[in-house]
Amino acid sequence: MSSLRLQHEDGRAVALFAGEQLLGRYHYVPGTAAKESPKPYFHPVNSLDGDTLTNFRPNDHPWHHALAFTLNNVSGANFWGGPTCLQDGYKWRDDHGEQRHVEWTKLEAAGTTATLAHTLAWTRLDQTLFTEERTITVRLDATARAWSMRWQIRLTNVSGRALSLGNPASNGGLKGSHYCGLEFRGARELLDDHLDPTIKVVAEGGLEGIEAVHGAAARWMEWHGQLDTTLNRVIIRFENNTGPLHWFVRRNYPLAALPVQFETNLEVPAGGVLELDHTLTFTSVQ
Repeated sequence: MSSLRLQHEDGRAVALFAGEQLLGRYHYVPGTAAKESPKPYFHPVNSLDGDTLTNFRPNDHPWHHALAFTLNNVSGANFWGGPTCLQDGYKWRDDHGEQRHVEWTKLEAAGTTATLAHTLAWTRLDQTLFTEERTITVRLDATARAWSMRWQIRLTNVSGRALSLGNPASNGGLKGSHYCGLEFRGARELLDDHLDPTIKVVAEGGLEGIEAVHGAAARWMEWHGQLDTTLNRVIIRFENNTGPLHWFVRRNYPLAALPVQFETNLEVPAGGVLELDHTLTFTSVQ
């Protein structure tokens, strides 16, 4: 079985390998435009077969940065990127925040496990709203032709005031639009079914199809997809380790999000802590 290894690149990114196969690259100093709300992101995220599963800065939403954790609206600060959606619709505003890498607390690989842990500051202008402790644990299961990453996030409100976390739906801007949390923007072809019923979206409880899964409360969701060119198939499993959440999913521009909050805003008091725990697993299918 291949071992995992990490390779630091230019003080801006860490590449993750299984043997010689690149699994992903974590850009912790992103260098993206302010209007896209800079945040650390993984791109590419590859299967064990070497297929790229993520899409970075797609032309329809350039602020979708492949695989990244973010919040849509924090008391008026836009950490998602792009135009802000409120009751008067989507409008460009000078309201963007940024997630800044502070320091690594653990960066190591041993055998089939690797850990990327660091602290971040969530800033808007000259104010820090949250500090974050982020731990991403990667595990390789070559026998199952799979690898996974577990995201454990601890956000502490250091702003000195209560913060309200919202999304376009909870802020009254667009019903059913719960963009928030850990976001995976997939390769365009992943869920293009071309009348193939094995290409699908399913979730816990026997749910199948976008209409059934989007907005439903379930502990896990899966994409059963296929890649162009190689025709390789893959299953991407999204899990919330603390119990059911309401899923946000799009198929025509493949996107999955694990919302921090759903139909109502989430209030985080001064000094309050928000903890999240998600796992994504990428399985190559024969």
